[in-house]
Amino acid sequence: MPRKTVLAAAFAGLLMAFPALSQEAQTGEYADALRRMITETASGTCPEDVMGGGLLEACRQQLAQMSAGLASLGAIETMTFVRAEDTPNGRVETWAVRFASGQTLNWGIGGVQDGKYTVAYAGGA
Repeated sequence: MPRKTVLAAAFAGLLMAFPALSQEAQTGEYADALRRMITETASGTCPEDVMGGGLLEACRQQLAQMSAGLASLGAIETMTFVRAEDTPNGRVETWAVRFASGQTLNWGIGGVQDGKYTVAYAGGA
């Protein structure tokens, strides 16, 4: 078997064994919504057109603390897609978000129901 064919077969085997390596699995869909959530919350507003009921209510209850904390990080400089997972509540994407302060936080967003997100959270990178 020619070397080129062996390498192609090996690569195809890797893609089957590790679906996250495929191009389709490497694309994120929720960047715009996440950017809006972070930016608007930092400026003191919970964007109700993208947040589902429970998430919107949690945002409103914690808005003062979240707004101050997010504003202290500065503007979003970059957002890098990390991964996507299928959960019982739907797809959840993880994004590494770098802020003007130099801090990077991993954010999760997903659980789309009726065109709105039911899940959004941040953690350390």
